[in-house]
Amino acid sequence: MESQIVFLGTGGDSTVIGKQLRAGGGFVVQCNDLQLHIDPGPGSLKELKLNNINVRETTALLVSHAHTNHANDTKAIVEAMTLGGLDSRGVLVCNETSFSGTKEIAPIVNEFHKNCLERIIVIKPGQILGIGDVEITALPAYHSVPALGFKITTENFTLVYTGDTSYGENLYSFYKNADILVLNLVAPAGFKIEHNLNGEDAAKIIKKSKPRLAIITHFGIKMLNEDPMYQAREIHKKSGVTVIAAEDGLVINPKAYAIRKRQKRLSSF
Repeated sequence: MESQIVFLGTGGDSTVIGKQLRAGGGFVVQCNDLQLHIDPGPGSLKELKLNNINVRETTALLVSHAHTNHANDTKAIVEAMTLGGLDSRGVLVCNETSFSGTKEIAPIVNEFHKNCLERIIVIKPGQILGIGDVEITALPAYHSVPALGFKITTENFTLVYTGDTSYGENLYSFYKNADILVLNLVAPAGFKIEHNLNGEDAAKIIKKSKPRLAIITHFGIKMLNEDPMYQAREIHKKSGVTVIAAEDGLVINPKAYAIRKRQKRLSSF
């Protein structure tokens, strides 16, 4: 399996997703014969098919938090990848709130779907797990509900995903040494949406963490109205780092941005 990152959907709020101005399927990382699907939001199965990605090859689902735009299709993906439980396989990685739910938040899987999977790993910020030759670190995120970011380290590249988060002065320290930094950027510069990053926040984080490539995604309606490509250019000017505004179906070769080969540090789960 060739290494690639495929953005299934780049929508980031209920208006954009509801009007299908952008799709909401999250993104897929393929590497080392593994297929990781991060934040399977609404329409994931359709977007997988449109991008010629076989859902049956999904190794793991990584869910940053339980909001609809990030977790809605978790159960649908689990059923599809396991043939409705006939082929019990795969891993779900999420936090405790996503797994167990609260009075206000339903759990992202029920007992049937739990039994379809080979393993469920409930993880906290700072914890590290291994899936095959890939190391996954849970990162802190400051959102309206408990949320995570993820650092995915392979022997060829390191990718960091912020998840949904507001700005924090310490966040860049968790994003350092990334070849590729994927930021959920709901709002453009000049606008502030609570519990989420805007253009100024992204520029500060990118300038401090210094990835080789930054990719902005998960756009709200204000961001679309202000043009994500323009925002990416402005963030590049402020940070000095190459910045791409993702579009639905964008494919990135991560090896092209790898600084050095990474050493395996954990065995398979």
